[in-house]
Amino acid sequence: MQTRKTLKGLLAVSAVAAMFSTAGVYAQTATTAAQSGAATQTESSAKLSAGDEKALVDMAQANINEIAAAKIALNKAQSSDVKAFAQRMVDDHGAALAKVQPVAQQKGVTLPTEPDAMHKTMAAELEKQSGEAFDKMYMENAGTKDHEMVLSKLQSDAKNIKDPDVKALADAHTPVVEQHLKSAQQMTK
Repeated sequence: MQTRKTLKGLLAVSAVAAMFSTAGVYAQTATTAAQSGAATQTESSAKLSAGDEKALVDMAQANINEIAAAKIALNKAQSSDVKAFAQRMVDDHGAALAKVQPVAQQKGVTLPTEPDAMHKTMAAELEKQSGEAFDKMYMENAGTKDHEMVLSKLQSDAKNIKDPDVKALADAHTPVVEQHLKSAQQMTK
């Protein structure tokens, strides 16, 4: 009687083990197939020219730089107009970055995740300022100079972009950057 219970118990354990090992093999096969499919998809879509890759990285970097400076301005700006401009930078550049990231991922391009060295230096200088001096420095640098530089890069990069997805991003970014520059120039007059 005891032997029969032990035998039934062993059979039940064996059946459960077989079921789990089959599920494990199936899961591994599905995972491996998905990974190789993703790798094939990434390899086929990752054939960007150096110019297209640079354009994606430039767009991401510009958005990251603007968001970082704007966040400082939201805390330190004295003028409500400067704070409103900074909030628009966070919103618009955050939305733009959210559009660049999935395209870069699909194309196999690694994007920066923090401001570049020049903008880290600018952030440190901004942190030292307060009041009207802060507002003026932020608007002249992050507002006007950065947007002039970004617009120039976008226009230059756009001439050489071959990938339709990257081209669409550049085309969508350009009028937004032009509007930001126009607003910044009006505010600094």
